[in-house]
Amino acid sequence: MSPNGSDRSSRRPMRRKLPQVLTAGLILATATGCSYNWEDFPRLGMPTPVTEEAPRILSLWQGSWAAALATGVLVWGLILWSVFFHRRTRTKVEVPPQTRYNMPIEALYTVTPLIIVSVLFYFTARDESKLLSLAPKPAHTINVVGYQWSWGFNYIEDVPGVKGDAQKAPNLLAIPDRYREDFPANAGGVYDYGIPGTRNPQTGNPGPTLWLPKGEKVRFVLTSRDVIHSFWVVPFLMKQDVIPGHTNAFEVTPSQEGTFVGKCAELCGVDHSRMLFNVKVVSPERYQQHLKELAEKGQTGYIPSGIEQTDPARNAETNKL
Repeated sequence: MSPNGSDRSSRRPMRRKLPQVLTAGLILATATGCSYNWEDFPRLGMPTPVTEEAPRILSLWQGSWAAALATGVLVWGLILWSVFFHRRTRTKVEVPPQTRYNMPIEALYTVTPLIIVSVLFYFTARDESKLLSLAPKPAHTINVVGYQWSWGFNYIEDVPGVKGDAQKAPNLLAIPDRYREDFPANAGGVYDYGIPGTRNPQTGNPGPTLWLPKGEKVRFVLTSRDVIHSFWVVPFLMKQDVIPGHTNAFEVTPSQEGTFVGKCAELCGVDHSRMLFNVKVVSPERYQQHLKELAEKGQTGYIPSGIEQTDPARNAETNKL
C-alpha cells in the first residue's frame, strides 16, 4: 500500500470517532448545566449584589468581559481568516509572499492595545475613585479588626447606657485622626469578636457575625493586629486589605436583608482558611436592638484596634489632608 493510502486509512478511525466525541461533549456540557440558572448568566459568575454600591462593580466586570470578548473575536477572526485564505492547497505556493516593514499594520497593532488599555484604565479609575470616596458623616462606623485567625468588630455608636468617647478611647488611637474626627459624640460603643471555632447561632456557619442596618450607610475602618488580612464580604463584590500600621476604609449601604458569607482573602498563616465571618443585614430597629444586647452582655467599649500607624502611613495621611 502506498504511503498516501496508509495515511488515509489511519485517518478513517478518527473520523468515525469524531461524532461520538462531539456527542459525548454535548451531553457532558448539558448535564453539568442542568442546575444552572440562566437568570444568573448576565452577572458572569458574580453573586447577586446586596449593596447600593455593588452594581457599579458588576457593571465594570461586565464591561471588561465585553471588551475581552470583542478583542478575542477580532483575534480569532484574523487567525481563521489567515489560515483559510492562505492555506497551501488554495494558493499552490510553497512559500507565500512575505510582508515586512508595513507601517500601517505595525501602527495598528501598537496603537490598538494602547487604546484598549487606556479605556479600561479610565473606567477602572473612575469607579475605584467613586467606591473609595467617603461621606463627611456616615450614619454608622464599624472598626473591623483582623487578627490570626478571626475577626473583631468595634461598633462605634452612641449606645444608650454606655458612656465613653471614641475619639479618645485608648484602644482606638491606632486609627488616624481623619477617621476619628467623624466618630459620633459620646460614642461609648460595643464590640463583638470571634475565634476560629465561633459559629453563628442561627445558621451554624463558622465565624463571628457582623450586624449591619439595611438602607443606612456604614463606614468600615479596617485595622490589623499582626499581619496583612483582607476583608471580603462576597456579595458586596468588593474587598480591601487589612494592613498592620496602615488604615484602610470604605463605605457601603446594604440594600437587602439576609445573612451573607465573609472571609479573609489574603493568605495570612496556617489557619487562614478558618478566618471566616458572617454578615447579617437587618432593619435599623433590629440593628439598634442588637447593640443594646451586646451592651447587656457586658461587651461595652472597644477591643484593641491594632498596630499604631507607621511613619510612612502617618506621612501619607498628612499629605492627604
